[in-house]
Amino acid sequence: MDMDMAGFVGIAALMIALVAWLRADMRGMERRLNERMDRIEARMDGIKAGQSELRERMARLEGMVDGLR
Repeated sequence: MDMDMAGFVGIAALMIALVAWLRADMRGMERRLNERMDRIEARMDGIKAGQSELRERMARLEGMVDGLR
């Protein structure tokens, strides 16, 4: 009976260690994903700013062309 209990405790300890390792790995993956998302959002903000500037420049050019007609 003691041998069964020792096996049970060993398996339980292994399961606990595996769950702890998985949680730590998931936290690392979440951190890396968040960092990538932050970089993507920063790029998108830059793209939006560039689009806004281009929109304004196009409007100015359209106004100049309309003024020449």
